[in-house]
Amino acid sequence: MPVGIQQPSGQVKLTNVAYVRMKKGKRRYEVACYKNKILEYRNKVDTKIDNVLQIDKVYINVSKGQEASKADLAKDFGKDKTIEEIIDDILNNGTIQIGEKERQAALERTHNEVINIVASKLVDPNTKRVYTTGMIEKMLEKLSSETAHQQQEAKVERAAPENGEEKGKEKELPKWRGVTAKKDAKEQANWAMKALIAHHPTSYAKARMRLRVVCPTSMLKHAVKHTQKAQSSNDGADAENKPTGNVKDTILAQFERVEDQDTTGDEWEVTGFAEPGALKTLNEFIGGQTKGRGRVEVLDMAMIHEDD
Repeated sequence: MPVGIQQPSGQVKLTNVAYVRMKKGKRRYEVACYKNKILEYRNKVDTKIDNVLQIDKVYINVSKGQEASKADLAKDFGKDKTIEEIIDDILNNGTIQIGEKERQAALERTHNEVINIVASKLVDPNTKRVYTTGMIEKMLEKLSSETAHQQQEAKVERAAPENGEEKGKEKELPKWRGVTAKKDAKEQANWAMKALIAHHPTSYAKARMRLRVVCPTSMLKHAVKHTQKAQSSNDGADAENKPTGNVKDTILAQFERVEDQDTTGDEWEVTGFAEPGALKTLNEFIGGQTKGRGRVEVLDMAMIHEDD
């Protein structure tokens, strides 16, 4: 039997292999597992240890096939611990390590997600036209290069100040250094948008819809039906404004800025600005909560409010 990681038939090599590493005493121990399965195991979705492991052994170095000795395991984990209990300890409490190709794949996924989010939320304030993902990607690459150049210039200036006098500090604009797999895609997309708008305010602005929502006044204080969950916007962002409280509060939570509220007869209406993704959320919410008695109207497709 060959020593090392066993790849099951049909398994794509190097795309789902992870090591879980733990330091115990003065030694470092590793086990080889499937990256997607280790997360399920930790969350108790899959409790069968055989489904997680590439091979049921503990190593000092997986890639070199160096197994840990029974004496070292007994000394560091305890004489009464079985090999399965030791592996369980490492799987639950160790640090997940992934290969270079897996890291590159994760970075590419995050990169694409960031670009898609930014492209879905920015428009040209002069024409109100949306940007393609290719245009956004090219501009962020340029911005990243500019940031690197500015940092290099700043180092030179610090090393050689002019006559010992400090230059007057200008307001520092947000810097974009590129996508990383270590941070949330939505968080990075928000920072990328801030950087683009700050550096090019005449070319980029956040897309907004001007919406009007009409709802029967008799339903405003009704508790939200928990079977109707607000969907996240189609840019892949998490549903931050999930339905909680009453119907009125949930509707207002979808607006970034409320322009006007009014009651006419037995109908309440609110007008304001919201991100494009809020349209789908509001339509589903109003349809489910009011059973057709409420409605959502689009007043303008790409309004830019002053707060931006």
